[in-house]
Amino acid sequence: MSAAIHATLVAVRRSSRTAAVSHGPQRAGIDPLTRLSPAQSPVHPKGWTVLESVRALAADWDRSNGEESFPADRVAALHEAGALAEFIDVSTPARTDALVDVLRAIGGADLSLGRVFEGHVNAAQLVSAYGDDAQRAALADDLAAGCVFGVWNTEPTPGLSIRQSAPGRWVLDGRKSFATGAGHLDRILVTARDATGGKQLVLVPIAGETARADNSGWQVRGMRGTCSGLFDFSGMPIGPEGMIGAPDVYETEPRFSAGAWRFTAVQLGAIEALVRHLRDHLVATGKGDDAIQRARFATCLTETRSAGLWVRRAAHLAETQAAEAIAFVLMTRGIVEEAGLKTMEAAARSVGTASFFAASRIDRITRDLGLYLRQPVPDQARDRAAAAWLEDDCWGDDRWW
Repeated sequence: MSAAIHATLVAVRRSSRTAAVSHGPQRAGIDPLTRLSPAQSPVHPKGWTVLESVRALAADWDRSNGEESFPADRVAALHEAGALAEFIDVSTPARTDALVDVLRAIGGADLSLGRVFEGHVNAAQLVSAYGDDAQRAALADDLAAGCVFGVWNTEPTPGLSIRQSAPGRWVLDGRKSFATGAGHLDRILVTARDATGGKQLVLVPIAGETARADNSGWQVRGMRGTCSGLFDFSGMPIGPEGMIGAPDVYETEPRFSAGAWRFTAVQLGAIEALVRHLRDHLVATGKGDDAIQRARFATCLTETRSAGLWVRRAAHLAETQAAEAIAFVLMTRGIVEEAGLKTMEAAARSVGTASFFAASRIDRITRDLGLYLRQPVPDQARDRAAAAWLEDDCWGDDRWW
């Protein structure tokens, strides 16, 4: 672990411990900041869990706005904290909770980083789920080495295709768009149409292929650090080690749709950070003495806490592949969106002009969150969820009908 990152972890860890002690005695052997025992994370000094380390880093990053470029140093810090390799398996409730909280922490500090990390986790889990033993072993080696993965599905016409060039050899042709981390990632999982029209998952090593990336069109108000441009795969060779699973396995349900819970957790983290910064402003300026300001803050608090309950339940339903997982996750997307929109508006009205200055954390979070909430077809997602709920109460237990 580098000296700079270690110093950051130590400083924030001390303040976290002090706060935890003030809340009373904790059960022996279990850290008060996580549901995982420190003994389960031997790679960290003093038995720190990945969650503790990430929370410490995120708290430091949230003190000021970072550069609006690809967050390479922060990705490296997540690797040193053990986060890149930690969440291939989230099959237990404790590990699911840990991933929820890591995504929230990262999202609260840097939404571009959160977007990159969420895609990395998604890619690693897909390779683990659909790859063979050799591919899973290679995945473990890559993650241990700090390789950063991603998933790219969106593409401009005519799309990305794959053709066989020789026995056991294939060649890609075409591009992907809205390619998060274009020119900065090491391994990318893409969908490519084969000769039969099937959608094949292909794992492509792209480290160093910066000339194939074109981020010139990524001129946006928020999420600039994701570098979500174009990437040209034309002529790239693929061997059997790159063919992940059977054609069309990528859209297997409920994993395909219900996996959206992860980006809602990242978004939630940003909304929570916005609430914290709004609260700090109200306290520091004395505006909290005003009844109108308190009422506005109360709305932010209740909306955000409620969204958190939905996100955590969505995560557990999705990771257990419950029958109601898809409808629940789709509804959760709308719940988080509404909490975000209301909190952004409240922060702007309460803080005023100061919230629009470039150095303001409220400004950066609002610009990034405003774009990130525009995930694909949010209205359609809410409509699909409502239609499913009309048929059956998708809450899971204590059903109303």
